[in-house]
Amino acid sequence: MEIITRFLELPEESFFLFGPRGTGKSTWIGSVLKDSEIIDFLEPDTFRRYAARPETLLEVVRALHGPKTVVIDEVQKVPRVLDAVHRLMEERRGIRFVVTGSSARKVKSAGVDLLAGRARLKTMHPFMAAELGSLFNLEQALDTGLVPVVCASSNPQETLKSYSALYLTEEVQMEGLVRNIGNFARFLETATFSHASVMNVSSIARECELERKTVEGYIGILNDLLMAFQFPVFVKRAKRKVSLHPKFFLFDAGVFRALLPRGPWERPQEVEGLAVEGLVAQHLRAWTAYGAGRDELFFWRTSSGVEVDFVVYGESGFWAIEVKNAAKVRDEDLRSLLSFRNDFPEARPILLYRGKERILRRDVLGLPVDEFLLQIHPGRPLDAGLD
Repeated sequence: MEIITRFLELPEESFFLFGPRGTGKSTWIGSVLKDSEIIDFLEPDTFRRYAARPETLLEVVRALHGPKTVVIDEVQKVPRVLDAVHRLMEERRGIRFVVTGSSARKVKSAGVDLLAGRARLKTMHPFMAAELGSLFNLEQALDTGLVPVVCASSNPQETLKSYSALYLTEEVQMEGLVRNIGNFARFLETATFSHASVMNVSSIARECELERKTVEGYIGILNDLLMAFQFPVFVKRAKRKVSLHPKFFLFDAGVFRALLPRGPWERPQEVEGLAVEGLVAQHLRAWTAYGAGRDELFFWRTSSGVEVDFVVYGESGFWAIEVKNAAKVRDEDLRSLLSFRNDFPEARPILLYRGKERILRRDVLGLPVDEFLLQIHPGRPLDAGLD
């Protein structure tokens, strides 16, 4: 697969870059920082040397001449090396440090304070449709997702299965994040059923026969590994009682499909609908992460069950977005958006569906999902070019 230009912009100062395995962190760094000094802890010799003596970094960097960028790849393998980074940032003002990792959990647990805020925090996400351009295919994205290492594979399905197992074997078990990998695997399977839904922690704990605190800890691990994320409910200027539980998503539609247990209870149309909503969610999340503005992502659900899938609120604008896995728009599909607009008339309602035409019904803009995803660019309003 050709090298795809990513939307992530290169900061001028030192920064952390976190993201799940296979999302292209190393490839991106190799393309934008070609002359950097790279210390890769996935290389066995490098790992052993720095794990034994993290202060080795002091000797290596002090030997460099002139302004230089030093990349420390997969820092969670040797989190204590950040003590040396902190010291070097004080000594060598001309050195820019780029620290990458697939989890901040071990960094935090080691007592390292992420350089006391001296470095910016950036995140890498699966491909956005607009990054792929003409290579983007909605059906394929819903089936195998948009994780770059999977997209580049000659056999995406097999790679996706291996990739999904990778987190259980390497990121979770080998890093010692849980004591009982079987319990965590059972939790992950159960949690998959909560994708694109309001997560009920108590119900998951009962289903897995685990303590609620254990399940809460497992959710924290998913968040720290960037395998999952939650959108809180929109409560700003709430005019009616709303739900207080967050909405849960796995970070990639393909990973969701790979982890979802197969069985006679499975309804393909319902599963695909959850995948569509998750695909939109991961795009919105990447759009906010790569963008320059301060935009926040929510969902809206009243105590009576009226729900809008996504609410985007911030410097770029105010939108309410509903996603339907259907080729036609029915009047009842607009009810939640119209209800939200009654409470928040300044919000622009958008309905995404699986049809092929733009429509305007009761002042609600209906868009094909793939068209919407392809036009989302960080730094631009979500509806730029839609009028």
